[in-house]
Amino acid sequence: MSDQQTPLKVVGFSGSLRRGSFNSAALRAVKALAPADLSIEIVDLSPIPLYNDDLRTEHGYPDAVQSFRDAIKAADGVLIATPEYNYSIPGVLKNAIDWASRPPEQPFDGKTIAILGASPGLLGSARAQYHLRQCFIYLNGLVMNRPEVMIGGANSKFDADGKLTDQGTSDFLKGFLAAFADHIRYHQRARSGH
Repeated sequence: MSDQQTPLKVVGFSGSLRRGSFNSAALRAVKALAPADLSIEIVDLSPIPLYNDDLRTEHGYPDAVQSFRDAIKAADGVLIATPEYNYSIPGVLKNAIDWASRPPEQPFDGKTIAILGASPGLLGSARAQYHLRQCFIYLNGLVMNRPEVMIGGANSKFDADGKLTDQGTSDFLKGFLAAFADHIRYHQRARSGH
């Protein structure tokens, strides 16, 4: 099987818990648009408790946190959809990252990561995405720089059921997925020395 045909496994999660979230809808759209050689498993962050390292040191990782860490570790790449709350990333998302980043073997180290976001406003969660990128500097995540996915005016691009209806956005997301697959494979080759 050639390098381009090796199936890739990506874990995705949304920083919004809201049922009608545009970011969760965007994540579902990306999953539906993914090429045959890239599968996306969506993980729900809602079972993850508020971060308290006493829980980990006294009882080990809570089950939801351990499952989240295992999913990241097993994946070839991580896809994060973030809304923007008060010019930054949501507490739910930061909380999950903080839990996952604790020792041993924090799973973001050397992991390929792509970020996207959607909002009714024009900026499509741009400020939150830049803050999110900063989190992965210390964690040594390999965040893809381009293309940036900032879906502005999301309320006009998704229907009442959360289905993406905008063809231009669909086409752009297909290019984004192809770039992410290339990003993952590039770093896989670099690690293997090829």
